[in-house]
Amino acid sequence: MSSPPLSQGFGYGIVLGLGFAFALGMIGTTWALKRYQNEVQTSEMFSTAGRTVRTGLVASAVVSSWTWAATLLQSSGIAYQYGVSGPFWYASGATVQILLFATLAIELKRKAPNAHTFLEVIRARYGAATHVTYMVFGLFTNILVTAMLLTGGSAVVNSLTGMPTAAACFLLPVGVVLYTLFGGIKATFLTDYIHTVVILVVILIFAFTTYATSDILGSPSKVYDLLVEASARHPVAGNAGGSYLTMRSKEGAIFFIINIVGNFGTVFLDNGYYNKAIAASPVSALPGYVLGGLSWFAIPWLAATTMGLACLALENHPSFPTFPDRMPDADVKAGLVLPNAAVAMLGQGGAACTLLLIFMAVTSASSAELIAVSSIFTYDLYQTYFNPSATGKKLIIMSHTMVVVFGVLMAAFSTGLYYAGVSMGYLYLLMGVIVSSAVLPASLTLLWKGQNKWAAMLSPILGLACSLVAWLVTTKKQFGEITVSSSGSNDPMLAGNVVALLSPLIFIPILTLIFGIDNYDYESMRAIRKGDDHDIAAEAHIDLELIPGERAGSNGSETEEVEQKKLEKAAKIARITTVVMTLILLVLWPFPLYGTSYIFSKKFFTGWVSVGIIWLFFSMLCVGVYPLWEGRHAMAHTTKSIWLDITGQRRPPIQGRMADVEDEKHTKELDEKKLPGGATST
Repeated sequence: MSSPPLSQGFGYGIVLGLGFAFALGMIGTTWALKRYQNEVQTSEMFSTAGRTVRTGLVASAVVSSWTWAATLLQSSGIAYQYGVSGPFWYASGATVQILLFATLAIELKRKAPNAHTFLEVIRARYGAATHVTYMVFGLFTNILVTAMLLTGGSAVVNSLTGMPTAAACFLLPVGVVLYTLFGGIKATFLTDYIHTVVILVVILIFAFTTYATSDILGSPSKVYDLLVEASARHPVAGNAGGSYLTMRSKEGAIFFIINIVGNFGTVFLDNGYYNKAIAASPVSALPGYVLGGLSWFAIPWLAATTMGLACLALENHPSFPTFPDRMPDADVKAGLVLPNAAVAMLGQGGAACTLLLIFMAVTSASSAELIAVSSIFTYDLYQTYFNPSATGKKLIIMSHTMVVVFGVLMAAFSTGLYYAGVSMGYLYLLMGVIVSSAVLPASLTLLWKGQNKWAAMLSPILGLACSLVAWLVTTKKQFGEITVSSSGSNDPMLAGNVVALLSPLIFIPILTLIFGIDNYDYESMRAIRKGDDHDIAAEAHIDLELIPGERAGSNGSETEEVEQKKLEKAAKIARITTVVMTLILLVLWPFPLYGTSYIFSKKFFTGWVSVGIIWLFFSMLCVGVYPLWEGRHAMAHTTKSIWLDITGQRRPPIQGRMADVEDEKHTKELDEKKLPGGATST
């Protein structure tokens, strides 16, 4: 790209200005929730939102957390490389994990209702050594995901505005760190909602521009014709007929397998997803994750089917940034397909939309990672090994400290990766090699009572060793040298990813036979206790039991029994739903098209695009409209209370608040007016 379409000032304005705007918004929201909803920022509220978040917000948070920079940039790059198959392989290969995770989320709610992290569950069952092992794998996952977010996001900011990449790496997390500090995981949920809506709107703008209003493209028919021409100019090796318009793609199928394997690791080992399951109210976890997964599918599918294919269609047009040349491979891996297509179609407007889109994707997912890491350090390291009797205030201080420390360290690490030439695309393919060997034993911790601690502890370590050997040996054998470029190729990454995920299928049975089958009763998981926040509640002059999620009335055991029955029912539904949707998305839909080597006709392509647009509108209803409907009463109460405060009318009652001097005086004055002769009541 010869010169950036936007100025550096615009880049700094978006990155810093929007970041601070979100931070100020969360400061105000946190104050309002405390004043009018009793949501005091205790350690429990900071890390679990009182375990009261409802279905709509859970769904939007899942969508937002899973919409990384890679979701939009990597998927568009895959579409550019392999055609229409790429977006579908990306979307289906990363949706099933969310649907399958719904089952794990329900089991976590059933068996460890007071847990703060999934690592607490590991320790409760297996002890300290296994706990530390999974802590390392969990932190590896968070580090890789955050690095991917910052490397991809900073590359786009640099491409569109000319802002130095290192500056973007350090400045992108600033606003996120601030609003996460003030609002905790509730801030993550609320900002996730805003981010998700903005992302959906921008994708719809791109889709309608590409397929309806653009002077250059403007219809599926025109895009189809240009893709046929692109296939003739640059036939794709391994695709049926060399066409971009077929699901039959050898390299696309390899990416599909890498994508599935790698994303198992980044869902099942990312404490951020367990955080959201823990924060969900018991009846909201299942529908939240299922709706979130189905809503998310349309985002990479439509975004990449639109922008990845538009990039192919436009690269021969004078408006294309690299015209008359094709995009360099390094730019494709850096995630610049989507921004190039946006600039070619919409000029500066497209660049601004892309910058906003990527900012939202990077910051929302980063917030989830900050909470995930701060929870691990607070509950699994500090409280477990250094200060078991830590008060709520000390836990909050630790959480705040780790949010800041992790934000700074990841900015520095991502800058180092940029100077080392490691791109977002490379990290995306690598993540499964590093972490996926822990997926199966971590899942069996909640799903199978027979797994012993040696199988749980040793299988991920042995699996990592095997995956690294498979990855590097394949690289050396195929290319004769191990470099960033050679080790990032599809075949070595495929070998490493598959060995990582599947090797525990060998190690777990062997270790179970050697050390004996376990017969775990899950009682130690149920014994995990909540943080002690009495000190924070006393300081805020509020009864602890009146803070959402802390109520423990006389019928607590009865309520728990009802919840357990609901969760058992949800667990059955989750298993059926995940099996059915997995079969549809991974087998019944794509493989007939793959097996027949069908090359899309113009009508079929038009229908394909239309389904994607309709699906995205469904996503908007689920994660844009439904959360507002669910929260209408709370929003109405808060808005009314703010109005009464502003207009100087009687301050609305705050249930459970200890009477302060002003409230007491105001109540006394009202009583005196009601009694004859000004007598006071006793």
